[in-house]
Amino acid sequence: MTEDKIKRTRQPNGRSSIYLGKDGKWHGRVTVGICDNGKPDRRHVERKTRAEVTAAVRELEKQRDGGTVRKAGRAWTVETWLTHWIESIAPLAVNENTMVGYGVAVRKHLIPALGAHRLDKLGPEHIERFYGKMQADGRRAGTIHQIHRTFRTSLNEAVRRGHLTRNPVQLAKAPRLSEEEIEPYTVGEVQRLLRAADDRRNSARWAVALALGLRQGEALGLKWADVDLHRGVLMVRRSRRRPRYAHGCGETCGRKAGYCPKRERTNPETADTKSRAGRRAVGLPAQLVDLLKTHKAKQTAERDAAGSDWTDEGWLFATPVGRGTPPRTDYDDWKELLKDAKVRDGRLHDARHTAATVLLILGVSERAVMGLMGWSTTAMAARYQHMVDSVRSDVARQVDGLIWKPLAIESDRDPGPIGDPLD
Repeated sequence: MTEDKIKRTRQPNGRSSIYLGKDGKWHGRVTVGICDNGKPDRRHVERKTRAEVTAAVRELEKQRDGGTVRKAGRAWTVETWLTHWIESIAPLAVNENTMVGYGVAVRKHLIPALGAHRLDKLGPEHIERFYGKMQADGRRAGTIHQIHRTFRTSLNEAVRRGHLTRNPVQLAKAPRLSEEEIEPYTVGEVQRLLRAADDRRNSARWAVALALGLRQGEALGLKWADVDLHRGVLMVRRSRRRPRYAHGCGETCGRKAGYCPKRERTNPETADTKSRAGRRAVGLPAQLVDLLKTHKAKQTAERDAAGSDWTDEGWLFATPVGRGTPPRTDYDDWKELLKDAKVRDGRLHDARHTAATVLLILGVSERAVMGLMGWSTTAMAARYQHMVDSVRSDVARQVDGLIWKPLAIESDRDPGPIGDPLD
């Protein structure tokens, strides 16, 4: 067939076509689908030779048949896609706390480092160089993995919607993540903490942390209506949120929103617990029931003393005037308790680790521990199990009533082998 014949040949609707243009270049057109307006999505390619344009047309047809053709329209950049994803897509699927983590990863790290790349031109090497630079800047592997997970989730959505043919984050290698060191408190440390807590307000708060392993937000979100002291059960239904603020001054104060004199809170005080596994019933040991009864009597006395200043909101652990305890105040109280008890500094979450480890050492089944702790996967229990196995033989015979069991005369000393971590 002559080139003149090729120029004049018209293919039936929907069929690919190849022709020599008046510009002296070879052109190809391939129908790959339907545009948003209902018209055929017909793609154009041009090359110097017929063989080259034929190969390009065949590649487009292959992508069309495999469902991997990028959607029509202006190409996304990493910045425009991430901005669209975090503002319009992600909030529909995840809770507020998750959105905060997404926001830090996207706005603080990903957009400044990779935002100028065209989305469909981003390669795993670009991502790996970014991770390497973060490591060189001293960032922890855990931080990089959190960013990696956020990026992967956002680009998975781009693939699902046809803006990418494959996710480069799936191919990129993130830094090796070492197992987080779990450091539960020893039995002696737990005993000293509870003795020191007896002299403080809301002393039962710390027994709940060390014996039941509730998350901070879960413990602070408890109301008396959630507790049945007669049956010895409490229900975990909600979690208290850390406050987030916006300017109420029109951003004229020159401060961050949290320090604005007219700041306005933008999130609710509480929200439903983060998962179905988190909404659960927890049995109360008899000793903890007694502590909560004492705590209730003390709170009643505080309410009587406060008089009209008392705001009756029903919180289990309230301020001296009945309001819910802010997470920051709770954190500061924990740090003061550690000092008073002369116990090593640690995270409040270490109390949760302690409770989980004690349950596993006592031989409570993994499935039951998952229910009590509010875990949705067995992966969390597995993180405790390796150390539990190594200490169970030395500790199990001593843990019956270990937290509230009276100490010997030398009460400030750890009881020998129990001083090994319970993790």
